[in-house]
Amino acid sequence: MEANPSKEVSVEVTGAAWAVTIGVILALLALDLAVGALRPHAVGFKEATVWSVFYIGIAIAFGVVLGSLAGWQYGTEYFAGYLVEKSLSVDNLFVFVIIMTTFAVPAEHQQKVLTFGIVLALIMRAAFIAVGAALLNLFSFMFLVFGLLLIWTAVQLFRHRNEDPDVEDNALVRATKRVLPTTSEYHGGKLTVRLDGKRVVTPLFVVLIAIGGTDLLFALDSIPAVFGVTQEAFIVFAANAFALLGLRALYFLVQGLLDRLVYLSTGLALVLAFIGLKLVLHWAHTIWHSAPQISTPVSLVVIGVILTITTVASLAKSRRDPSAKAHAGSLRATSSREDEPSGS
Repeated sequence: MEANPSKEVSVEVTGAAWAVTIGVILALLALDLAVGALRPHAVGFKEATVWSVFYIGIAIAFGVVLGSLAGWQYGTEYFAGYLVEKSLSVDNLFVFVIIMTTFAVPAEHQQKVLTFGIVLALIMRAAFIAVGAALLNLFSFMFLVFGLLLIWTAVQLFRHRNEDPDVEDNALVRATKRVLPTTSEYHGGKLTVRLDGKRVVTPLFVVLIAIGGTDLLFALDSIPAVFGVTQEAFIVFAANAFALLGLRALYFLVQGLLDRLVYLSTGLALVLAFIGLKLVLHWAHTIWHSAPQISTPVSLVVIGVILTITTVASLAKSRRDPSAKAHAGSLRATSSREDEPSGS
């Protein structure tokens, strides 16, 4: 076991800064809960646009304040982390669409499901951030472990880029259906109902289990990814939180666009591979100081270029070939694999 010998001087985050940041995030989360869960309704394009712009504006404002107060090295790290997490969140949304479609979730209850998913994702990622930060502080070889994990994930995602995850094959979903009696029909927004004197769970409960399993998988990938652009736990937490907030509105905004992002999985695989390489080089630098390192500004540019090219190329492909359909990608082969049209 080796202490990290190359720990860079970190920004000192006061308890007040943590308290204010967490307070703002909780207030925004409460607002999202009030809009999404307490007032069930189908969300239109205009409403989704307004809320998406609002949350993105809040995230940008936070980055500007952070850069002004702590220095633009940390401001740049935040924006790079936010960009990584936001791009991974779009893939997360893709899987949410698959879950909603597979279980035929009524439109008026989709907000509740999404809000639950966001809350659970925040909790899981906060826990993983604490563990990840502690491991990186104690053991420099964890940079190598995280880097290799991301490179492996990138390779698997690229190999299965034309597939969608099999939601109903999710271990948690199978276990839930096997252990708990389940009704085949929705009963409003209820998670359980009593039928013939017996308490049973509704499909909405199963959907929440599927969302929770998805959040766990994405947290395992996204936390090492954002630690690849910054080792500051505060920045990692803020980038994750602000990327997740507004995901509910973004879902309804880009729901029709997702099918056109045919190269999304390829772009994300390249981003994860790049960050994995950055982490491996950072580890190498701890034992061999001549090893090159990739700076945060370079990372921000590379990630931005990859995502821009991915989006533009996807839309161009969809325009040329309307039959081309995007896939969320999978980390393993699925039984429901569909052959991709030539050239996608």
